[in-house]
Amino acid sequence: MIIPCIDLMDGKVVQLVQGRDKALEGGTPLEMLDRFSAFPQIQVIDLDAAKGRGSNDALVELIASRAMARVGGGVRTPERARALIEGGAHRVIIGTAAFQDELLKEIADAVTPERLIIALDSKAGKVVVKGWEQTTESTAEETIDRFEPFCSGFLCTYVDKEGMMQGTDLEWFRRLRAITKHEITAAGGITTKEEIAALQGMGIHAALGMAIYTGKLKLEELQMLAADERR
Repeated sequence: MIIPCIDLMDGKVVQLVQGRDKALEGGTPLEMLDRFSAFPQIQVIDLDAAKGRGSNDALVELIASRAMARVGGGVRTPERARALIEGGAHRVIIGTAAFQDELLKEIADAVTPERLIIALDSKAGKVVVKGWEQTTESTAEETIDRFEPFCSGFLCTYVDKEGMMQGTDLEWFRRLRAITKHEITAAGGITTKEEIAALQGMGIHAALGMAIYTGKLKLEELQMLAADERR
């Protein structure tokens, strides 16, 4: 499955490089929803909430009311996770909170594991949290089985190449695929149709941001790839 991304910051749709530097702004959320209407799901990340400097709740709720959306960014309490589901989110993504055992269990209980995705985002080989600003001591490969009982899938971002239009690390995703039977969504640097096809061949979804917003990947071609996958 190909999943277009809508990242929100300061009330705008943006794309960042490695989670730090704003590279560009997209259209309004409604304009992006219209552009992405042919895809079965979209991914929405509230970057302000992820970095602990506010939120874009109204925009998140607007998007979730009009599309099947998986929503993340700053989801660190069971109340927040439940509110997103009640606001229309199809599934909720957590990252930082997953590394607190009791909190992880509370969030999974609040929304059910079926509706929970855990983000295992890797930079220089280690999982990063708190808006990618804090590095843990663990690798994704070391932790993925620990989280399986609490979720139905993993969002795995190769942060080293995020937003850089230089390709991603297919071998890393291949290693992750060998470890778990849970759904995996790949993100970070995916730039070509060949990479998407390789991920599809592994049974891994592709979350796409910068390559779409810059026009490197054409929506019409992606829609054809998505249609071929559904056949």
